[in-house]
Amino acid sequence: MSKNLVLTIVGHQGYIRHENEKEFALQNDILFGSIVQTYLPMLNMFHRLENEGVDFKLAMVFSPSLCALLDDEMVKEQFVRWLEKRIALGEREVVRLSGKDDLLENAKTCLQKAKKDLIDFTQVYSRNLLKEFACFAEKGKLELLSTCGTYAFLPHYGDMTEILNAQVEVGLYSHRHYFGSNPDGFYLPFMGYTPGIEKVLRSYGFRYTIVDVRTMLFSDSLPENGIFSPVRCDLDTNTSLSQASLALFCQDADTPDDITGENGFASAPVYKNQGKDVAFDLPAEDLIKAGFIEDGMARFPSYFRYWNKDDEGVYKQSDALAQVQKDADSFLRCKNEKLSEAEKCMKSGEPSLLCVIDAKQLGQDWAEGIDWLEAVLRKAAAFEIKLSAISPLIGNQFSLQKIVPYPGAAQGNSYGEDLLDSSNGWMIRYTRKMCERMIDLSDRFPNETGLKVRLLNLGAKELMIAQSAEWAKMIHDGYFPEYATERFKEAIESFMIVFDALGSNTVSTEWLTKLEREHAIFPWMNFRMFSRKK
Repeated sequence: MSKNLVLTIVGHQGYIRHENEKEFALQNDILFGSIVQTYLPMLNMFHRLENEGVDFKLAMVFSPSLCALLDDEMVKEQFVRWLEKRIALGEREVVRLSGKDDLLENAKTCLQKAKKDLIDFTQVYSRNLLKEFACFAEKGKLELLSTCGTYAFLPHYGDMTEILNAQVEVGLYSHRHYFGSNPDGFYLPFMGYTPGIEKVLRSYGFRYTIVDVRTMLFSDSLPENGIFSPVRCDLDTNTSLSQASLALFCQDADTPDDITGENGFASAPVYKNQGKDVAFDLPAEDLIKAGFIEDGMARFPSYFRYWNKDDEGVYKQSDALAQVQKDADSFLRCKNEKLSEAEKCMKSGEPSLLCVIDAKQLGQDWAEGIDWLEAVLRKAAAFEIKLSAISPLIGNQFSLQKIVPYPGAAQGNSYGEDLLDSSNGWMIRYTRKMCERMIDLSDRFPNETGLKVRLLNLGAKELMIAQSAEWAKMIHDGYFPEYATERFKEAIESFMIVFDALGSNTVSTEWLTKLEREHAIFPWMNFRMFSRKK
């Protein structure tokens, strides 16, 4: 009997795109930092494993807003210039640190990586990272899941079926657009489950989703195998979905804390200190001379980091990589023990454990995260653990135990309350009113053409941008809260201009064209996705 381990990496990025890269350097760095710390190293890791004949399987989620940015030519050009600035700074760092052997070694390593990132992005992967991930999916190494159009927290719109349909449909269309396939699984943002979403997912052909442990274990019927086997949602037998079924997988609740919790692997003193960057230590004059920033421009990370977490000790890569191997062993040993105990209790079937990992944890929060992931993939077989995708574990969907899931989420204290609290609760009334108006507009103008269609499609995009739960999360976490507030208000204002223009039958084509260029997400958007299904 196999013990199955499913590693699911979730990549998401709020739609942060600005032509003025100087004014928004810090905000652009959110994406650029994820590329050099997570996505490029991950692709390089996949190629290493493939070349060495190491069998591996992962599940991955790419949010449509992340895909739109990774596929945007303007963003790619900005990223290349960003890399070139880092390389120029690195060249000066190597000169500055001459004679300081430990620091110099780190500077050279960082510079070498920056140069390799530029070559990998422009030459090896031809500026098309999504295509590379799609290739590994075609080879059966990755299972790609779809998710909501703009990572909306669906429980906030559980009573608006049209909004649920639109978010799911845009996510599905985006997946087909970027990856050329129909996914089996749908990832609920923040694993936010609300009753009724299962019917929407099945209506679009999805076979399974992933839920939080409380959503599974607090259900009316206790799952016989706990979190170690999939179950199925009990759909309404009075609908056309009575012959369909949606499988539910439950995440391992311990995994996030295992990695970046207070005592998680990432807290080891030998690992790189991600909070101490030379770009914030050097005098501004040095950064300006290096061409890294311009006079009066905000500083942004350089990723030249020379210190570990042990009271600002100098970072030693060899020590960190040795610790990575120990932490990979510890992780696999823990999961193996959990699966072995589950195997003893299960009456039938093979135990499986699904570990959901935020892509941000691998590389960004934890500099050695991708090295750790590679070690886990290489060592799994030695622990008699089978790495698996998700779909093969479903088997006969109609043989799975039926349950009625409990509403919940893997956010806040399991109910997503930090996405609707005193810091950001003011936002929801605007998005819900926009939802009501968008549904009304799609019904009032079903057969429009020309300029009105452009207006309606723009309104739909602005609504979806405003619905992104990323803004509420940034405000709650204190992570660029002023920017998130401003970005949200811009979407509201743009939608209102669209709404008023349709009511008065007048529009500034200059304004419309400018905003279409600035918000290039979903060029295939069709406002009719928000129509009431008849």
